Amino acid sequence: MVASSPFGSSIKRREDPRLITGAGHYTDDVRLPGMLSMAILRSPHAHARIVNIDTSAAKAMPGVVAIYTGADLVDLVAPVPCAWQPKNSDIKVPEYRPLAVDTVRYVGDGVAAVVAENRYMAEDAAAAINVQYDTLPVVVHQLDAMKDGAPQLYDSVPNNVAFHFHLEGGDVDAAFQKADLTFKQRLVNQRLIPNAMETRGAVASYQRGSNELTLWCTTQNPHIVRFLMSLCTNIPETQIRVLSQDIGGGFGSKIAMQAGEMIASVISKDLLRPIKWMEDRSENYVSTTHGRDHVDDVEVAAMKDGRVVGLKVTAYANMGAYLSTAAPGVPTWLFTVTQSGAYDIPNVASDVYGVLTNTTATDAYRGAGRPEATYLIERVMDLVAKKLNLDPTEVRRKNFIPSDAFPYSIASGAIAYDSGDYDKTLDRALEMIDYAALRKEQEQARAEGRLFGVGFSTYIEVCGLAPSAAAGAMGFGGGLYESAVVRVHPTGKVTVLTGINPQGQGEGTTFAQLLNGELGVPVEDIEIVWGDTDRIPMGWGTYGSRSTAVGGSALVFAARKVRDKMMKIGAHLLEVSPEEVVFDQGSVHVKGAPDQVKSFGEIALAAYTAWNMPEGVTPGLDESYFFDPVSNTFPFGAHVCVVEIDKDSGKADVRRYVAVDDVGNVINPMIVDGQIHGGIAQGLAQAVLETAVYDDNGQLLSGTMMDYAIPKASSFPNYELDRTVTPCPFNPMGLKGVGEAGTIASTPAIMNAIVDALSPLGVEHFDMPASPQRIWQLVHEQKGN
Repeated sequence: MVASSPFGSSIKRREDPRLITGAGHYTDDVRLPGMLSMAILRSPHAHARIVNIDTSAAKAMPGVVAIYTGADLVDLVAPVPCAWQPKNSDIKVPEYRPLAVDTVRYVGDGVAAVVAENRYMAEDAAAAINVQYDTLPVVVHQLDAMKDGAPQLYDSVPNNVAFHFHLEGGDVDAAFQKADLTFKQRLVNQRLIPNAMETRGAVASYQRGSNELTLWCTTQNPHIVRFLMSLCTNIPETQIRVLSQDIGGGFGSKIAMQAGEMIASVISKDLLRPIKWMEDRSENYVSTTHGRDHVDDVEVAAMKDGRVVGLKVTAYANMGAYLSTAAPGVPTWLFTVTQSGAYDIPNVASDVYGVLTNTTATDAYRGAGRPEATYLIERVMDLVAKKLNLDPTEVRRKNFIPSDAFPYSIASGAIAYDSGDYDKTLDRALEMIDYAALRKEQEQARAEGRLFGVGFSTYIEVCGLAPSAAAGAMGFGGGLYESAVVRVHPTGKVTVLTGINPQGQGEGTTFAQLLNGELGVPVEDIEIVWGDTDRIPMGWGTYGSRSTAVGGSALVFAARKVRDKMMKIGAHLLEVSPEEVVFDQGSVHVKGAPDQVKSFGEIALAAYTAWNMPEGVTPGLDESYFFDPVSNTFPFGAHVCVVEIDKDSGKADVRRYVAVDDVGNVINPMIVDGQIHGGIAQGLAQAVLETAVYDDNGQLLSGTMMDYAIPKASSFPNYELDRTVTPCPFNPMGLKGVGEAGTIASTPAIMNAIVDALSPLGVEHFDMPASPQRIWQLVHEQKGN
C-alpha cells in the first residue's frame, strides 16, 4: 500500500466537490413528513412593556396551526442559558426568555411564534398579530447605560452593569511613577454583524412514543446544544439527538444557544409534528449575536528607549440586552490575557465592565476578545513610537519577549505562552516588504503631498482553548477536552468520529492527512464524521482555533492506539514478538526483513475474523481517545500593510499586504493560506468598512446588506504570505492553530498604516471604521484649518 497525501502536502479539500456542485445538505434542506414552518414575530421597539397580544386575526388565516406567546412557553422551556460566568466578577445574569413575557428589550426580541403549513403562511400570520406596546426609555451605548438615571433594563442589574472583571499582575502604580512617558488613549472597537452565508435555523422533530427529540441545527457545537437543550426542556440528554453537518459558515455566531431552536423543539413536542425555523437575513441581523463593541481606555507607561513598563486598561463591553451563552468570557478572559501581546510588559492591570443595553446581544465573533486586545496593544506600540520619535519596528523589538524566555508567563500569571521567536517573523516581513526602500518611497510620496502610510502588527493569539481545569477556573460551564474514535473496518477502510464541528475550516481533509501520517492509510480510504451526537462521543465543538490542536490531537492518540494493536496482531501473524516488528506506511514487517510483511488490509481482516489472535488481544480495531491538553497554543506573526489615501475620495487603497505567520507545524499549506486570506479579509473589513449602527431609539440603521458594508473581492490586494515554524510543545503534531490569526493581525496593521498616512496632517489616532467618508471629512477639515 502506497501512502498518499501525507502531513505537509497541499492537497485540495476533499469537501469542496460536493459543496460546490450543490450536493451539500444544510439545515434548510431537511424535509420531513408533516413538517410545519415557524415564523417569529419580533419587537419593533427597543424597550417596551407588552400590554396585549391579539392573535385572533392571525389564527383565522389559512394554513395556521398554532400561535404561541411568551406566556404559553413559560412552563415548557427554561430561560436561554448563559454558560460562561467568570468567577469573582459579581456577575448578574438576568432572565432572558426565548419569547418575551412582559417586556421587550431590543429590536428583534421575540414576541410570538406562528406555526403554519408553510413559511409564507407563517410569515403572513405573524404580520397579522396585533401587539399593543407601552414604550420605555432606551439606552444603546454602554457608557450612557452606566450613568446615574439611565434607563434600566432589569431591576436585578443596577446601572446595567452585569459584571466587573479585574485581572492584574506586577506593580502597576510603581511602573507609572518611574516611567519617562505616560499617556492615555481611548480606543473604540466598533460593533460588527457576522455575515455567514447561512443564517441560523433549526428543524425539530419530537417522537412521543420514545420521548426522543431529533434536532437539526446550524451550530458549531452539537453536544453543547444537546446538553443545554436537555437542561432547558427536561428531555433526558440520552433522548436528544443533535445533527449539524454542512454549515454555511459560523465565525462564532453559531456557538451560542439560540432561542429559535429552543422554541422549535418545545413546539414540536407540544404539537407532535416536525417544526422548521430559518432566519431570513434581516431577522439574522437583529436576532443572532453581534460581535466586538468595546470602548477601551488605556494608560501607558514607557521609558525613553521605547520599553513599555506598564499598562492600565479599563474596558466597557456592550453586551446587548442579555448575556448570551459564552458572551461574558469574551471581554474578560479572552480579552485580558492577550492584552500585552508579544511583548514583555511586567505590569498590567485590567478592569472590564460588561454593560447591558437595548441592543442585540454580543458574543464571540472571529477572534473573540483577541482582536480587541491585539488592536489595543498594537496601537499602543505605534503611539509610543510616535511620541518618542522612534521607528515602530524598533519599539516592537525593544519589547518583544525573547525567544529563550518560553514558556513565558504573562504579568498576572494567568497563562503561559508556549513558544515563540517574534524577531524571526518580523525580520522576514521586513525583508519581503524591502523596508528601507519602502520608507524612501514614503518620503518621496510625502514630498509630493501624497498620503502614504506603513502599518505593522506583530501579534500573538491564544488558540486551542483548553484545558478543562482552566476552563472551570475561568467560570466556563463545561470542559474543553476533545474526543476521537478511529475505527478500522474489516476491508481496511477507516472511519474517524470527531467531537469537533467544522464550518469550512477543512478538517475533512486535514484530519484525513493526520491519520494518513499515523497509519499510512490513503486519504481516499478515510471517512471523517462529525456533527451527530448519536454517533460521536462527547466533544466541545469548533471555535477558538481549537479543532486541530485539540481535536486533531485526540485523533492522533487514538490512531496510535490502533497502530499499537495492529503491531501486536501483525507480529503474531508473522510468528515473532511485537518487539521484533516495525510499523511502516500502513504495513507491519519484521525488523531488517521488509519482505516478511503483513499489509494493513490483512491485519484489519485478521482483527475482525479473530481466527488467529495473540493472547490477551481482543477482536476488532476500534479505539477512542479523549485529549485534554496541558495548555493553550499561541500562534504569532508579523503583518505589514501599505496604504495610500486618495484625498479626493477619502478611500484608503491597500497597495501591499505582507503576512508572515507562525502557526507551528503545518498539515496542509494551501488550507492554512486560505485561512489567512479569509482572516485578513474580515480584519480589513472591520478596519475600513463594517460597523453596526443604532440610532438613539435602538433601531438598527445598518439592518440590511444595503446599509451594512461588507467587502467585495475588489476590496483586497494580492496577499504576500510566508511562514516561520516554531512548534508547539503541548500537542503531538507541534501545531498551533490558524483559523483566527489573519483577522486578529490585520485590523491593527491596516489602521496603523492609515494613521501613519494621515500623520502629516497631525493625526495620532483615528477610530474605526476608517471609511472613505470619515477620512474625507478629516482631510477636508484639516484643509480648512
